[in-house]
Amino acid sequence: MAVTIAVESPLTDEVRTLIAELNTVLLALSPPEACYHLTVEQMAEPTVTVWIARDGDTVVGCGALKRHSETTGEVKRMFTRPAWQGQGIGQRILGEILSVAEREELTTLVLETGDQHPAAWAIYEKAGFTRCGPVLDYPASPFSVFYQKQLLAA
Repeated sequence: MAVTIAVESPLTDEVRTLIAELNTVLLALSPPEACYHLTVEQMAEPTVTVWIARDGDTVVGCGALKRHSETTGEVKRMFTRPAWQGQGIGQRILGEILSVAEREELTTLVLETGDQHPAAWAIYEKAGFTRCGPVLDYPASPFSVFYQKQLLAA
């Protein structure tokens, strides 16, 4: 069965379980003070859109776009369950995020990811993101890697 990706509420039990798995993975790779998680309640706020990947009825991945202003958005909560990694699901979710950001005429997308996430770096770099210094209100940290992508001429 083909994996589908759609905007969904993060407030379902199955998405809560997925986000708990994501948090466990992140906390195994970075100290708690270097993890900047959105809770599922924060993910349900009007400034955030959440995409869920499903293989049939099974939730297998997620990603979100958080809008910080009329011009700046942030990629958040990107995750694919291990059994589904390597199938391009993260790249497809990121493509959905980029499409909406461009349609909404955001000029810049930014993100923070961990220093132990080379698979994530590859997805972001393939999509045209470039490394940069700290973004938004994130502190500089040896555990963080920051990216940005210009979408429109500013």
